[in-house]
Amino acid sequence: MRCLILAGGFGTRLHPFIKDKPKPLLVVDEKPVITHIVEKVPQSMDIIVSTNKRFEADFIKWQNSLNRSIELFVEDALTEEEKLGAIASVEFLVRRKNIQEDLLLIAGDNYFDFSLHDFINTYNGKNPLVAVRDIGDKEKAKQHGVVELRGNRIVKFREKPAQPQSSIIAIACYVLPAPVLKHLSQYCTQKRDNLGGFIAYLTSKSDIHAFVFP
Repeated sequence: MRCLILAGGFGTRLHPFIKDKPKPLLVVDEKPVITHIVEKVPQSMDIIVSTNKRFEADFIKWQNSLNRSIELFVEDALTEEEKLGAIASVEFLVRRKNIQEDLLLIAGDNYFDFSLHDFINTYNGKNPLVAVRDIGDKEKAKQHGVVELRGNRIVKFREKPAQPQSSIIAIACYVLPAPVLKHLSQYCTQKRDNLGGFIAYLTSKSDIHAFVFP
């Protein structure tokens, strides 16, 4: 299994507050958010961080501050209009690197406190796995990808629904088994910047399992 952390966004929704700083490098609890993620990834796992040309220097500086080796993959984009989009970036990197192994895929601005060891150990080696949490508030759930569960299986995934049927939300922390990576190129012909949408798309291709964290 290989880990891919997505850090290629431009943070446009937070302008002008962080216009010149990528969200994954915002400091929370004395460390950049993405550092918290890297520290949770098992030491035995290779990590690729995907970013863009505009923030390349920032991420190189961050990379040099780490106590472990990671690989930077820099998308040739200087503006929001030039970027590939989140899921298209995954497809491009998988194709360029010829990745044929399971993928631990995490959004670089995710701040979470559950153990990635526990998350990975829940993976059965076959079915995609998604980290989910019941926030207990359907109104707040409207801002997230909302899932409906049957046991530990995700039977429905809707991205930011107007009328959520549950208060269980998914965060962008997934295990994608190698066989489902072939679906990336087909999905990207429809949408290019929606990670949650890809999970919704996969529900028609495979049973999707949930890792429920507190």
